[in-house]
Amino acid sequence: MARINVAIAGVGNCASALLQGIEMYKQSPENVIGLMHYDLGGYKPGDIKVVAAFDVDKRKVGKSLKEAIFARPNCTTVFYSQLPDYPVQVHMGPVLDGISEHMANYDPDKTFIVANQEPCDVAKVLKESGAEILINYLPVGSEKAAKYYAEACLEAGVGFINAMPVFIASDETWAQKFRDKNIPIIGDDVKSQVGATIVHRTLTKLFENRGVILDRTYQLNFGGNTDFLNMLNRSRLATKKKSKTQSVQAELKVALADDNIHIGPSDYIPWLNDNKICHIRMEGRGFGNVPLTLDVKLSVEDAPNSGGVMIDAIRCMKLALDRGIGGILNSISAYTMKSPPLQYTDTEAKKMVEEFIEGRRER
Repeated sequence: MARINVAIAGVGNCASALLQGIEMYKQSPENVIGLMHYDLGGYKPGDIKVVAAFDVDKRKVGKSLKEAIFARPNCTTVFYSQLPDYPVQVHMGPVLDGISEHMANYDPDKTFIVANQEPCDVAKVLKESGAEILINYLPVGSEKAAKYYAEACLEAGVGFINAMPVFIASDETWAQKFRDKNIPIIGDDVKSQVGATIVHRTLTKLFENRGVILDRTYQLNFGGNTDFLNMLNRSRLATKKKSKTQSVQAELKVALADDNIHIGPSDYIPWLNDNKICHIRMEGRGFGNVPLTLDVKLSVEDAPNSGGVMIDAIRCMKLALDRGIGGILNSISAYTMKSPPLQYTDTEAKKMVEEFIEGRRER
């Protein structure tokens, strides 16, 4: 099979985990722990090739991709260090609203330091690199920056995977722009493999399927990476909170009132680094109207937890490109994203993705 040429906007923890995983599964094909699909439509993880990368931190801009993914403030687990010397240098992207002002008050090893360089022409770099797909890994709240990269993809004819909670794929105006140019788009806001949202959704569906009325629920998250530091600025959280909340509400026939559901990042604890701790509480009523309470704690390494999901999203988009399919890819969006244009249960979405891979479903 041909290579899948990918560009990355935001060379942070998620990019680091993704590249480590691609190389690990490429070098050890017999070790497929942690993958939902090793072979997806004829494409394997090792077929993914990063051909361009963009960031704004001075410790990454101008550096080789191999050096950049292990540079501060990245703090995710290094589970595979034998990376090749990628012939890719990280380009300076536009800052726009990509960095919250409060982050300047923290330890440089924990936050961003903006490079003193002019931003490149992203669309031009995408064209010259031969990129087919761009993954948007920008920080939460980077609405202007995310839309800049989406526009660059439209100009360059490159597929767009929106891994962060700015509503682009799920916004009809943006969706129409990608349909008009027959460019595929997947979004919005990537799910983890087994993360807070997928666990909360599954438990909510369990309550629904077993006849238990869910009266109220919360989800609180703690972490020590730049994502959690960035989200201390609550003004940047509106889309993130909405994305996570509507993903859980989608599993209910009757949505909970706003006062009875609280989902969203809660606090930043520096020494946790890329470890994310989630607390979920669900209060309901079962047979005889008798109360039932469920408390769950989940601890995960945040960045690797979305790596396998992203590898599937990339390969499904490549299949769409091979088949000449543009616009929203609904099946893989529902399977891999918290806020897809169309919400389905995870079981339904998985079935739809398998049908898409086999060519029995267009999108």
